[in-house]
Amino acid sequence: MARIDCNHIRHAYGPHPKSDKDYALKEVHHAFEDGGAYALLGPSGCGKTTLLNIISGLLYPSHGELLFDGKDVTNLSTQERNIAQVFQFPVIYDTMTVYDNLAFPLRNRGVPEPDVDRKVRETLEMTGLADMAKRKARGLTADQKQKISLGRGLVRSDVNAILFDEPLTVIDPHMKWVLRSQLKQLHRRFGFTMVYVTHDQTEALTFAENVVVMYEGEVVQIGSPAELFERPKHT
Repeated sequence: MARIDCNHIRHAYGPHPKSDKDYALKEVHHAFEDGGAYALLGPSGCGKTTLLNIISGLLYPSHGELLFDGKDVTNLSTQERNIAQVFQFPVIYDTMTVYDNLAFPLRNRGVPEPDVDRKVRETLEMTGLADMAKRKARGLTADQKQKISLGRGLVRSDVNAILFDEPLTVIDPHMKWVLRSQLKQLHRRFGFTMVYVTHDQTEALTFAENVVVMYEGEVVQIGSPAELFERPKHT
């Protein structure tokens, strides 16, 4: 896992920004501590997914620098940053079994097969997919497919960070609670650095140790769930 430093990060989607209103992300100067569980909370268009994609390497910032454990990764590719990202909608291989979908990221990195099997079986149990291990992904429901996506993000233990972009949107309310609880348990057990994007206050406050509240491209408050609940600076 890694400490992530966002040093005066700004981003504009259009060319030649001239004022603050031209920036989707006005300025973020914040550190995500190694092993921390964070939520980026805010309404649609506030810049939270833009920031997440800059951390992952899907976007390069217009200004500022990004450091992983003190190393400048601002211009490195996603692969070179060694992160796992789970998106809002499932990203899986429909022609593969559930087991093989989870095994793919490990096999792709040359992990020995006994270790692949152990990690995949742990992840199957964790996500409630053990009974579906041999089924092809194409026949599963949307929430079952999203659980595979979650599993693919969690199956690797060598990543610098795990990033979640509203991953529970298509999952039913009860399973959302179950998976949030499991993510918290995983964080306590393994100390993953996790950054979780959501517009849902309940998700943010029940998952994260620290919540970064964003509005109109700016960070308006950072604090623990208790601090935000007791002393909100933005409503």
